[in-house]
Amino acid sequence: MRRTEEHLKGMVVPGTLFEELGFNYIGPVDGHDVLTLVNTLSNMRSLKGPQFLHIMTKKGKGYAPAEEDPITWHAVPKFDPASGALPKSAEGLPSYSKIFGNWLCEMAADDPKLMAITPAMREGSGMVGFSRDYPKQYFDVAIAEQHAVTFAAGMAIGGYKPIVAIYSTFLQRAYDQVIHDVAIQKLPVLFAIDRGGIVGADGQTHQGAFDLAYLRCVPDMVIMTPSNENECRQMLYTGYHYQDGPSAVRYPRGTGIGTALEPLKSLPLGKGIVKREGEKLAILNFGTLLPEAAAAAETLNATLVDMRFVKPLDEHLITELAGSHDALITLEEGAIKGGAGSGVNEFIMAKRLRVPVLNLGLPDEFIPQGTQEEIRHDYQLDAEGIQQHIAAWLAQ
Repeated sequence: MRRTEEHLKGMVVPGTLFEELGFNYIGPVDGHDVLTLVNTLSNMRSLKGPQFLHIMTKKGKGYAPAEEDPITWHAVPKFDPASGALPKSAEGLPSYSKIFGNWLCEMAADDPKLMAITPAMREGSGMVGFSRDYPKQYFDVAIAEQHAVTFAAGMAIGGYKPIVAIYSTFLQRAYDQVIHDVAIQKLPVLFAIDRGGIVGADGQTHQGAFDLAYLRCVPDMVIMTPSNENECRQMLYTGYHYQDGPSAVRYPRGTGIGTALEPLKSLPLGKGIVKREGEKLAILNFGTLLPEAAAAAETLNATLVDMRFVKPLDEHLITELAGSHDALITLEEGAIKGGAGSGVNEFIMAKRLRVPVLNLGLPDEFIPQGTQEEIRHDYQLDAEGIQQHIAAWLAQ
């Protein structure tokens, strides 16, 4: 009877649960009434013990378009506040998120065992159409990234083919589950990692700088970095059909470059592609900085390689390049320390290959707010900056 009474009280009085945990519950208060909120916080400073302030707010409060459609207006670029119109994608090109969502629908049409999981990022991950067309194969586990990964592990054990669609920065929350629940058991879970690299308007906390470094050290993990939208599709397909362990496809925020989409097929694991034959220098690119790398390679008459795979590395190709070039330059839009370039360094040292290597990427600091173009310029990851960085290194 006592438990029933407490349960009924909890349904009526929201603070009962927190008071049972030892908090002094205050609220709910109107979070849009700033003066009252300030006074409440000021008064709470004199109270003893742990306090729990319950604040009620409305998403998009004060701006009618955002109040009416809070999901679309969750995270927006620059827009015209008078008209309430959001800018369209550059030249009508599809975003990588949309490419992923379309690929999901294409695969699910022929495979009822495909199961797509998202931790409350249906819109951001491009899964709206999939959730509508394949509701029995779509799972939104809410803001619970750890559960999303463990849930996928259980599905894989049950004979299904789970895909975890997740932002790079949010996968950090589930790192323990990636290792213990998926990797140790060598389960075929595909991680579709959105917002890899510089994220622009999403800001400092969302920069996808660390995924290559924190995944590369996990045994049996296959890691792929597409350089365009067609490569992204092919790599998703490759990871989906890889059954010897987990795989990850890491793609950026923003649109593709207009590459034509080809029929889906599995890629040979750990094989890069030579995009340009040059002399003396070889640029080893990982991911979507390939256009910038191509411009720099043209100016420097350097060999350009789209490495595609961070793990496993194309060791045969690296050995050939080391023997035929004076220096290698690795390029990635991720943390240099522990990243893809570090993998190249480790292989070269292990094989005693006599070639100097320059690693280009994001430095050992938290990347600040700024557009993707601004950040790439500031960190010398645009074509001009890459050339300058290489020239300065060669001059040492």
